Amino acid sequence: MELAKELREIQTLEGHTDRVWSLAWNPATGVAGIPLSFASCSGDKTVRIWEQNSSTSSWDCKAVLDETHTRTVRSCAWSPSGKLLATASFDATTAIWENVGGDYECVASLEGHENEVKSVCWNASGSMLTTCGRDKTVWVWEALPGNEFDCVSVLQGHTQDVKMVQWHPTRNLIFSCSYDNTVKIWADDGDDDDWACVQTLGEANNGHSSTVWALSFNASGDKMVTCSDDLTLKIWGSDDAKMSADGFAPWRHLCTLSGYHDRTIFSVHWSRDNIIASGAADDAIKFFVENNDQDGLVDGPSYKLLLRKENAHEMDINSVQWSPGEDRVLASASDDGTIKIWELTSE
Repeated sequence: MELAKELREIQTLEGHTDRVWSLAWNPATGVAGIPLSFASCSGDKTVRIWEQNSSTSSWDCKAVLDETHTRTVRSCAWSPSGKLLATASFDATTAIWENVGGDYECVASLEGHENEVKSVCWNASGSMLTTCGRDKTVWVWEALPGNEFDCVSVLQGHTQDVKMVQWHPTRNLIFSCSYDNTVKIWADDGDDDDWACVQTLGEANNGHSSTVWALSFNASGDKMVTCSDDLTLKIWGSDDAKMSADGFAPWRHLCTLSGYHDRTIFSVHWSRDNIIASGAADDAIKFFVENNDQDGLVDGPSYKLLLRKENAHEMDINSVQWSPGEDRVLASASDDGTIKIWELTSE
């Protein structure tokens, strides 16, 4: 991999009137001539759809999704086809939007959480959706024809607010991270949508000592990175050699990255070409890669700082997300109300 040398700021996007909590790239864009597009969501109760202009390369807001959520929109996620957008809100609902010829229509509202919904994620095929919230639960929804969604399971096990849910990229597993300092891994036992917690990654097994805010998988899905209020990033690996009869391979701690951020790390995202980006309350974005220069004495992989961008925003960075497509383009969202588009270059 040609190591990147510079992070170039491409554009600052303004429009939200409150902090920007989260952003999600449309996975069906940035390929085959389709311009890159992403959604952002905010404390201003709206979702904005942004698209890159193919002739000027500048970014424009193409739509504002409002008048649906009555409180902060905390999380957004596209279905794998890029046709549906799910948005999770502090108003206790998750809305499903459909892109109909450039107009976004709210086609469903998922209700059930007692209070704030903190995160939403689709599985790899788009047949399932999961949400989590302050009520300490993780909900599993089935996407049915005609934009109907059925709750098939409510997962209870976390003892505090659940901050994020993610599906594993290739296996039928849900990962959730929480204010209770743990990551829980949930598996479907194959019949009647009976989901159960199959592993808890906590402080006792080299886990975090404070709130776990986010997690992200590498492209192949055999490694995961988590970030926390304890100011560390942790790398985990799945141990396929210890796979159980039902096909679950337990996860184990590989290494901890500490000393790089001096305030809460809110977001982490692992790129297709193995660069980890982190964004934190210290207003900085940091980039890490696996350290391949080690002399073989180190037990397992280690990671090194590739690049740092101090003062990337004027306030806390809530989300960093790599784009689909060929280029190393990253978007960051902040309490300062802006989104920034960056490119990592090796020039």
